[in-house]
Amino acid sequence: MTAFWIALQFLTRLPVSLAAMPTPEQLGRSLLCYPLVGLLVGGLLVGAQQLLGTTPALLQAALLLAFWVGITGGLHLDGLADSADAWAGGFGDRERTLAIMKDPRSGPIAVVLLVLVLLLKFAALVTLLDAGAGLLLLLVPWLARCLLPLLFLSTPYVRQGGLGQALAEHLPRRQLPWVLGLNVLAMLLFGWPALLALLVAGVSFVWLRGLMLKRLGGTTGDTAGALLELVECALLLALALAL
Repeated sequence: MTAFWIALQFLTRLPVSLAAMPTPEQLGRSLLCYPLVGLLVGGLLVGAQQLLGTTPALLQAALLLAFWVGITGGLHLDGLADSADAWAGGFGDRERTLAIMKDPRSGPIAVVLLVLVLLLKFAALVTLLDAGAGLLLLLVPWLARCLLPLLFLSTPYVRQGGLGQALAEHLPRRQLPWVLGLNVLAMLLFGWPALLALLVAGVSFVWLRGLMLKRLGGTTGDTAGALLELVECALLLALALAL
């Protein structure tokens, strides 16, 4: 259970108290629980949507999106903002890109991208709710958080020190493919929406990972967060357009 609590504390702002600072090995094993945390986030979104009842879809979508950002603490949005500034200001140079990514300030490119991503998520949520497909909110954060362990498993981590390096060096390489495979099988219970979501997630992952490898030679914590946010947005849009 320690691995789950570590993952829950890192990926959400839910009140979790650990008895002690986790070791690098425990941090690595927590990657096994990222899909479970994603499923929990999705379950909370579906539960919140049910509580909103007959609230108009526009207001429901706004409240759900705010709740979504709130329970995740905007962690991955921060990574998206840092990555956007770094990609725009790095001019194709690896070291310059990494240096800009460490700057906590957000430039205009980051702000514009954050607004666009949140706007697209909001519009897609309205469409899903109007179509009575609120249950698909369970699938999106679940699948997106399966991609983070896959990224660390398949991609070099290029920034020395910090949490990301511990995750990359101590992830359980033998167990992780089995855990991810079981999660994918469970997602198939959603039927054709799951197949569409898996296709979109796979294409997005390959494309974004390719951009990381070309520019940086691997991934960082910020680019991992950016990947998650962009994949969530792509999944919501694809599901909304398919209804």
